[in-house]
Amino acid sequence: MNAQSPDPALADLLASRPSLQTDVRDGLMFEGVPLHVIAAAVGTPCWITGAGTLRRRADSLRAAFEARHLPVSFHFAVKSQDHQATLTMLHQCGYGADIVSGGEMKRALAAGIPAANIVFSGVGKTDAELRMAVEQDIAQVNVESVEELYRLDQIAGSMGRVARAALRVNPDVDANTHDKISTGRAGDKFGIEHARAVSLYSEASGLRSIKLVGLAVHLGSQMLTAQPFRLGYQRLADMVREIRSFGGIVESIDCGGGLGIRYRDETAPAPEMLAGVIAETLGDLDVRLSVEPGRWLSAPTGILLSRVIETKAGNPEFVVIDAAMNDLMRPALYDSWHGILPVAPQHFTAPVSPRDVVGPVCESSDIFARDRALPDLERGDLVALLDTGAYGAVMSSTYNSRPFATQVMVDDHRWQIIRERQTVEELIAAESVPDWIKPRNA
Repeated sequence: MNAQSPDPALADLLASRPSLQTDVRDGLMFEGVPLHVIAAAVGTPCWITGAGTLRRRADSLRAAFEARHLPVSFHFAVKSQDHQATLTMLHQCGYGADIVSGGEMKRALAAGIPAANIVFSGVGKTDAELRMAVEQDIAQVNVESVEELYRLDQIAGSMGRVARAALRVNPDVDANTHDKISTGRAGDKFGIEHARAVSLYSEASGLRSIKLVGLAVHLGSQMLTAQPFRLGYQRLADMVREIRSFGGIVESIDCGGGLGIRYRDETAPAPEMLAGVIAETLGDLDVRLSVEPGRWLSAPTGILLSRVIETKAGNPEFVVIDAAMNDLMRPALYDSWHGILPVAPQHFTAPVSPRDVVGPVCESSDIFARDRALPDLERGDLVALLDTGAYGAVMSSTYNSRPFATQVMVDDHRWQIIRERQTVEELIAAESVPDWIKPRNA
């Protein structure tokens, strides 16, 4: 993203997002549903997921690989959006799950995803989580360290089982992305150093309770060019050939995810680019391939709908909305940019001027936008924060005792609540006071 370029105009934000439409009476609509109708029914803030958008993107990603005749399986990165409705839909589209915790494993299984289509990635898997993976007989555990490999062998052996595993390699490739979402550089906490991985593969092949099936990699997130993918996958291809040169068996390569999207004015890569790079670097190795899309699938499916509480005159002018950093953490955490659109029809032809859009949480970092060109907004007006389907609701908290917001799914002019708004009373009811602390009025 070029920090010096002007923000996209409201019309450009609309034009680049085919799931959004405007109507002269109803204003902004998402997959044919007027957003003001949802706000009136369930209140704000409110998360909205577009089922049709998710379905189309899942199909287009699959088609890109089918066109290359690549033997690829797809495992959705559950960490990006973990709602049961999303997981169930993607299971219907033929996707499995890439998980990073025992909780995500339970979510995937509850959505009907077979254990044989679940891959367990992530640093710091507990013994209990590894035991669960072995019990469920999942497709594979992507092992992140020497220590984890031997723990998994011991746990599986104690259960009389053999666990399928892949070594997750850190290829020391710079993904040219935000520091906080880079996972494939030498200084990142993820994976096994590529210089160590080849010898470890030989050692692991001798373990009694491990069936080593291949290698895995994940270079980073929001990657916008082919070169990091090409470098990382070529490094894996070289490792496969070296392992096979001493008789090692490599059956599969997990290519990870990382494909980026257009939030602001980025040139987002098409899935055909990723399919092409994988075909070029790994296509002649006679291995099963898998990819782990997350953000690319889920981010464009989401909107955070919010209402203006008040405007605060000054320099800058503040527009205070009822969504906050506890709802959408990404701007505070990563300085991420999200498009913001008004909902009322008259606002799309009104003059615009720079405004800061902020939330009500008691933190200076509770800011969604600086100097954003928006029309005059008043108390009660609705705004939509775009591309919040990935790392949005899943990263929400109840900071400032703000309950989790309602979640809604829209699909071809229909909509339904998929998670009710939490109440403060429910927050309090989950807490208890030790017996030795007596109320003052007791």
